[in-house]
Amino acid sequence: MTIVDERTAAAPASPPARLRPRRESGGDNERAGWVVYTILGITTLVFIAPFYYMLVAASRPMAEMNVFPPPLLPGDDLFTNIATAMGQQNIGLALWNSLVVSATITVATVLLCTLAGFAFGKLRFRGRNVLFGLTLGTMMIPPTLAVVPLYSIMADLGLAGTLPSVILPSLVTAFGVFFMRQYLVQSLPDELLEAARMDGATSLRTFWSVVLPIARPGAAVLAMLTFMTAWNDFFWPVITLNSTNPTVQVALNNLGSGYVPDTAVIMAGTLVGTLPVLVVFVLLGRQIVGGIMAGAVKG
Repeated sequence: MTIVDERTAAAPASPPARLRPRRESGGDNERAGWVVYTILGITTLVFIAPFYYMLVAASRPMAEMNVFPPPLLPGDDLFTNIATAMGQQNIGLALWNSLVVSATITVATVLLCTLAGFAFGKLRFRGRNVLFGLTLGTMMIPPTLAVVPLYSIMADLGLAGTLPSVILPSLVTAFGVFFMRQYLVQSLPDELLEAARMDGATSLRTFWSVVLPIARPGAAVLAMLTFMTAWNDFFWPVITLNSTNPTVQVALNNLGSGYVPDTAVIMAGTLVGTLPVLVVFVLLGRQIVGGIMAGAVKG
């Protein structure tokens, strides 16, 4: 017979010890957070300061901007200076021309570079590496070397002085092909392409239904860079276009002509010419951030 101690039998079994969560000190993290936000705030102010000064200079007479210290608050002459700038140059026509040129180049570059990047990155065909090497080799040629033959070609085609002469040479870029090729190699699984082939999809159908949706974040980045480059391009448009059919940069350059250029009028025209770029950046910035967040969740 087993003898059991009454105290032992009466005492309930003690529950297993539970691990108490350790309270981590957030001092270092909070300190690091304040340092990061301070650096970001200072960087933001540094980049915003030129745009704010442009707004101040565009809203005041030139005489007030030449004093020391210069005024730090916007004035009341913003719309007057904008009207003066539009009276000296056809800013409305220049904005429309730049919008047509930049939008056409952006859409064509995104579609053609994504298509070429998909072909170089995921399709197998003879001479692929050679063609891709030749494409990258064109990036080493200075653009100034192609000005004379390019203008001769446009003149022979009867396009000199028209917007197509600005659009055609920039419909596809070697940088865009390289950028989209590298993006699709990393982001496009081969299993999706194999599944599309098993379903009977052609290469173009696969590109339209599978490749483009996956390439949207990279295409948004390329579209933003392409639009800003086309909008700010001055060298080629000033050569092939005339003063009666300018783009924004050519029109702004003509605002500075004269014995004593009016800085306020130039700043007002520059402010008008900068607004479309900011709008495009805001619209495409959401796509870029969304693509980064989607990639982070997937990872």
